[in-house]
Amino acid sequence: VQLQASGGGLVQAGGSLRLSCAASGVIRSINAWAWYRQAPGKQRELVASAISGGRTTYGDSVKGRFTISGDNAKNAVYLQMNSLKPEDIAVYYCNADLNTFVRKEYWGQGTLVTVSS
Repeated sequence: VQLQASGGGLVQAGGSLRLSCAASGVIRSINAWAWYRQAPGKQRELVASAISGGRTTYGDSVKGRFTISGDNAKNAVYLQMNSLKPEDIAVYYCNADLNTFVRKEYWGQGTLVTVSS
């Protein structure tokens, strides 16, 4: 299984970006999706997660601005990011907890989001 993230780029403060992440390979089911980010010099942190059944959680710094959504039919997850701030600058990683022949966690390669002030 591979996760391919895309959608990062440069945006002005207050702007929006939509990140996408698609899983490929033999996938039986998906238990949960998540987006993490890692800013320069900082630890990786959870941005948002969505578990099978629809429950979502968000980091305090992105609540009300970011929205995670999954499309299990397409084995994909999205992160809509609105009202972006310079403090959102980071490499964003998608994460999937899914079932192939075993249950395992997978990571995408990361996509860089840069916000200009």
